[in-house]
Amino acid sequence: MKQLKRHQLALYNGQDKKQIYVAYQGRIYDVTESRLWRRGMHYEHWAGQDLTQELPEAPHDEAVFARFPQVGVLIE
Repeated sequence: MKQLKRHQLALYNGQDKKQIYVAYQGRIYDVTESRLWRRGMHYEHWAGQDLTQELPEAPHDEAVFARFPQVGVLIE
C-alpha cells in the first residue's frame, strides 16, 4: 500500500498522472474508473486532495468510499 504526503497526492489529480486519487480520513482511494471523477473534478471538488473536511457538505456520506479501492494512506 502506498504512503503519500499531501504534495504527492496532489499529483494524482487527473492531469499529471493517469490515476485519480482522493483521500478521506487518512485513506487514499483510487477513483480513476468513476465517471463522476473524469478529468479530475467532481462537482466543485478536485482530485488529488484530502476531502475529509468537505464531506459534510456533500449529498452523500462516507459510505461512498466503499465503492473504490483503497490504494494507500496519507502521511504528514
